[in-house]
Amino acid sequence: MDLPQGMDSKFRLILLVAKRARQLQSGARPLVQSPYKKATKIALQEIQAGVVPFEVEDQPPENEEKTHKGKASK
Repeated sequence: MDLPQGMDSKFRLILLVAKRARQLQSGARPLVQSPYKKATKIALQEIQAGVVPFEVEDQPPENEEKTHKGKASK
């Protein structure tokens, strides 16, 4: 399976598909014509077609995050 443009991992893709599938199950209208009935298949098609917007946020490096957590203030 090819990852959509801007997607950095399969794990993130699965999370996005699951979130969109829950929206579809809750009554959201599909954004693409699909021969499938299952929400997960429709959600995957929508993401692959590029009609579901998403943003991959930059994470701070682990070293910076650890230095801020462990310091006690005087």
